[in-house]
Amino acid sequence: MPARDCLHFIPVHTAELVELLCGDRTLPEGAGEPLRRLGELLQDVYHVHYRHRQVAIKNAYAPFDPDSDATPLVHLSACEKQTRLNGLLSDLAWLLDRANFRHLNKEEIEPMLRSASDWGFRMDVDFSAFEHVALFVRGDAYQERPLRSWRSWYQVETVEVPIFRRLVFVLKLRQHPRLGPGVDTEHVVLKIFKDIPRADVDMLLPGARVKLKVFDRGKIGFGLLSGIGTVLYRMHEELGRFLTDVTMGGNTAWGLTAGVLGYAYKSYYDYQQTRQAYHLSLTQSLYFQNLDSNAGVLTRLFDEAEEQETRTTLLAYYCLWRYGGMTGLPEDDLETAMELYLDRYAEVTVLCEPGEPLSRLKRLELVEGAGRLVRAIPPEQALERLRALRDRRAPLPPRPGAPSNTRF
Repeated sequence: MPARDCLHFIPVHTAELVELLCGDRTLPEGAGEPLRRLGELLQDVYHVHYRHRQVAIKNAYAPFDPDSDATPLVHLSACEKQTRLNGLLSDLAWLLDRANFRHLNKEEIEPMLRSASDWGFRMDVDFSAFEHVALFVRGDAYQERPLRSWRSWYQVETVEVPIFRRLVFVLKLRQHPRLGPGVDTEHVVLKIFKDIPRADVDMLLPGARVKLKVFDRGKIGFGLLSGIGTVLYRMHEELGRFLTDVTMGGNTAWGLTAGVLGYAYKSYYDYQQTRQAYHLSLTQSLYFQNLDSNAGVLTRLFDEAEEQETRTTLLAYYCLWRYGGMTGLPEDDLETAMELYLDRYAEVTVLCEPGEPLSRLKRLELVEGAGRLVRAIPPEQALERLRALRDRRAPLPPRPGAPSNTRF
């Protein structure tokens, strides 16, 4: 049985989620159309809200964008630039949290550095090359991939690989021997990848060095040792003539020296060729997994955050209105209802963040009630509330008591 993905985000297109909810045959007659308008209004409200934040964060990122071709009119002092950098990193943490990414801490990264998948390479990473580095992931999943290996006598077999569906890293480099003299230490690099095996995360970091496999090390070492053995045998064979004939001995000495140097060069050449083959294979494997870079990452993340907010709020309202009725539901039961609904009707296993769906409904004032029970306001009243928010075209109030769990 293939392992089943257990996700902390809703991997269903918003339009398809709306149609799924509106197509429920148990809905009261005529209830589908208000739900469809509710979904449209939620998208409008969140689009306005995120548009304000997108402009602010893009302006904050502008001095640190390595791809920008704009000429800066304001030159920041070192102190001002550090202050803006700190603010940018905080904003990025907020954005990634809204898009349902989680921060990989040191305890999670270290085991990944000691292993590699069948499609990756073991790497040596020196974290002193980074002034700032943080990795964020979303979608701890499993993916089936074809594999040929000596274990299956090089027959194609299908194996399950634990992957991250999305991986984002944020880093700022510093001067370091591994990065060369022309390293960019002024800008902040953003990258987003898809379907990265969990054991191969270290392959994405600049300055990481490939560790040769045992087979390749043995192949290079065997060539060197066999060459040295041949030279030693020739030295023993020519030893008598070297002692009796000075002229011939001198020629032999030069020949043996040239042989040793030749074998040394061949071993070094084989090592460089093997490293180049590793790096070419690495480049090819990541070519189709790189989704975006730098400012493009911000645009993609804002789209993701806006969609996740809309899907979560819409599903939470539907479950609370449909299954709570006029009585309402206990707060904890709302998340359970959402998880069961997606598992049954969309065959998606989702774990909701405790308290998060209800906090979004409260923020939009789409719920009412006291004590442990909360209920959704009627659809007509919810539509009026969302129209007012949309027409006001102002950012939503901040989430109460929800500090980000992301730290750089």
